[in-house]
Amino acid sequence: MSKKNKKMTVGLIVGNRGFFPDHLAKTGREEMLKAVAQAGMDCVVLDPAHSKHGAVETHEEAKRCAALFQENRDRIDGVIVSLPNFGDERAIADTLRLARLQVPVLVQATPDSTGKMTIAFRRDSFCGKMSACNNLRQYGIPYSLTTLHTVSPDSQEFQSDLAWFAAVCRVVNGFRDLRIGSIGARPAAFNTVRYSEKILESQGISVETVDLSEILGRIAKLKDTDSGVEGKMQDIRKYVTTTGIPEAALIKMAKLGFVVDDWMKSADVKVSAVQCWTAMEEYFGVVPCTIMSMMSDNLIPSACEVDVCGTLSMHALALASETPSALLDWNNNYGDDPNKAVCFHCSNLPKHFFQEVRMDFQEIIAGTVGKENTFGTMVGRVKSGPMSFARFSTDDAAGMMRGYVGDGAFTSDALNTFGGAGVVEIPRLQDLLHYICENGFEHHVAANFSTVAGAVHEAAVRYLGWRMYWHRD
Repeated sequence: MSKKNKKMTVGLIVGNRGFFPDHLAKTGREEMLKAVAQAGMDCVVLDPAHSKHGAVETHEEAKRCAALFQENRDRIDGVIVSLPNFGDERAIADTLRLARLQVPVLVQATPDSTGKMTIAFRRDSFCGKMSACNNLRQYGIPYSLTTLHTVSPDSQEFQSDLAWFAAVCRVVNGFRDLRIGSIGARPAAFNTVRYSEKILESQGISVETVDLSEILGRIAKLKDTDSGVEGKMQDIRKYVTTTGIPEAALIKMAKLGFVVDDWMKSADVKVSAVQCWTAMEEYFGVVPCTIMSMMSDNLIPSACEVDVCGTLSMHALALASETPSALLDWNNNYGDDPNKAVCFHCSNLPKHFFQEVRMDFQEIIAGTVGKENTFGTMVGRVKSGPMSFARFSTDDAAGMMRGYVGDGAFTSDALNTFGGAGVVEIPRLQDLLHYICENGFEHHVAANFSTVAGAVHEAAVRYLGWRMYWHRD
């Protein structure tokens, strides 16, 4: 599977208003098409043969544009409303209502030039943007805004807006009709990862369950020499060094990986949460960490301890950044620095997270179930770099989704410990920790080497209607 999602396609509505200069709509459309192409996106837009300058001003043109969007609804990930002049707010809103795409919308307005303020060149898009947004709100159509109230299509600022908007679209569309695989029962000692399937279902997110005994039963029917098992074994050896790991443990991992892949494909689930301990070790004799790490590294997030909302959080960050996510514990203080902490797992972190990584055994439970039953962890130091974090949860008392997001960094501070671990630095960390505890959030947090908290927050609040806290300076 490719590590990148499909090429983004946007629908483009170019606003126009008759008593403002028409030539601005013509050049504005051309400038926007160049900007969208520069951002690596495809575009669906009216042709000048089908409306004046390929813009939307009348109700008839709105109907044509909506019909075009409907013809391409399976391609369109989001819509950009561009205002090269004041624009007709009714036609813009009508287009979106009639198209019924249910995708994110970005409203852009092109700035006036102080040297071109005569009737022949004045845009008034500064004002028109307010009218367009007012009408979208009246129509009940959610929309997003560029960072600056007016921004030139050919500017770097707008390219940044497009990258942010693309991330918003990936999250919103990636959550639509999402199916999550829940493999095994929640470990009894982890009440913290309880969640409501019904609340998720109300958001269009389904959970498909499979008992761990069924997975182990399918494994029992496999031979060591089956082609699928041998293929998965090759994948494991290519993925991580296996020096010192017993061959029998590697074969078990390969069988587990093959069966999980096959079940996920047949169940049409995109991400997973796994009963990782201690039944897996006691009755199968291996930890699933490497298999889960491989999935997460391939942008198929897999969370431990059957943390379904945890894998949902990982998925949001992976969609936004198009890079792998991990699920970590907020685990330890780091000395006496109030803005630093140690994030850790045993671990199933994707290879993308490590400076160097090796396969080893799970030290925490080895003393309980035996070292020979705990091979398969991904062990190493998390590399330094920018970090976005996210956590979603079902609020059963309120009957809704909630969560928090923020940005920080993984640091290169010294750390001598086991598992997969790194030091994080987050502004006002103590305030965040108070928020987590006061609101009863889980000890798990999804993390990603990116700065996409703003995009995830926008997607969750603006388009999914979730209650979110954005932790920032």
